[in-house]
Amino acid sequence: MKVVLQNLTKKFPSRSKTNKQDVIAVNDFTFEIPDGQLIGLLGPSGCGKSTTLNLLSGLQKPTSGRIFFGDDDVTDLPAENRGVGLVFQNYALYPHLTVRQNITFPLENLKGKDKLTKQQMQEKAYEAAKLVQIEELMDRKPSELSGGQQQRVAIARALVKMPRVLLLDEPLSNLDARLRLQTREELRRIQQKTKITTVFVTHDQEEAMSISDMIVVMKDGVIQQIGKPQDVYDDPINLFVAKFLGTPPINVFEGRVENEKLYIGNEAVLSAPGVKNCEVYIGVRPEGFVLNENGKLTTKLDRVEVMGRDISVISYHGNAQAAVRSIIGSENRFSVGGGDVKFDLKPFKVDIFDKATEKRIHCELALR
Repeated sequence: MKVVLQNLTKKFPSRSKTNKQDVIAVNDFTFEIPDGQLIGLLGPSGCGKSTTLNLLSGLQKPTSGRIFFGDDDVTDLPAENRGVGLVFQNYALYPHLTVRQNITFPLENLKGKDKLTKQQMQEKAYEAAKLVQIEELMDRKPSELSGGQQQRVAIARALVKMPRVLLLDEPLSNLDARLRLQTREELRRIQQKTKITTVFVTHDQEEAMSISDMIVVMKDGVIQQIGKPQDVYDDPINLFVAKFLGTPPINVFEGRVENEKLYIGNEAVLSAPGVKNCEVYIGVRPEGFVLNENGKLTTKLDRVEVMGRDISVISYHGNAQAAVRSIIGSENRFSVGGGDVKFDLKPFKVDIFDKATEKRIHCELALR
């Protein structure tokens, strides 16, 4: 099911006594979600991603704009008639019902030609439970399940009607790290098997990048960038997107371009052909550093963290916005005491941004 959002805007009345302006949660959101794809809505808390999901589900009505499921305009259609499956952050299971009863609950409300027999409901519930691998837990109550198992019940309940669109509102945030990894892999497997168009809301960029066909990065209700996860990571449109994506986050330096050379402090670290003299922010991904005793960039070593296959070098630089975190291969060996540490930079892991607008300056950076 293709989903189209046209100029979608949602405003909430101000509750401030001093500022009477409406709060714009979603601002002119236009996007087409291709049929059968999993889209990650990504951004910090308060960016409007959950509001967008609520508009899609019908739990809230847009101030302006239209929503289409396929060729059907569902903007004014009640939530129960949209054919969506919704999974919440807090599972929202009925504690007094068994797993089987929780899953069949949406089917019991079907009427008319869609009404099912008890046997049909049981069969559909078992199929949904098998899809999320909880078929052996059908007679348990939610209190007898782990957090991961409860989340699977919530997903099965959303899938049992085979919705036109599946909406997931931070469904993994209550799980521990290992279980989150396992469950997000299961979500991807289920989505690819069912081919249901899915919108996945999260503030965890690693989560979104790992399972999404495309991601939509939002800030203050406005779309910042749309694209395939790796494309957005490698080619951020502005400094916000660059800083939001990546674990550890991108290192940001204040610098300048002078005579087509990129400077951090007094050190010319790369060539910037075709770029006029200007003040810039320089973003260097943690994996963009190459340890070299004769390197162009000098930082003050703080500590070294050994992480098995990689080494994380923590250092400081007067032009950096925070501690500089560099990820290098574990085959590197050097003293962990104080003093200077020198790096060369990988040009394809460095982005420069206009200091005034914070928009990315596109150019072919190169080694000097």
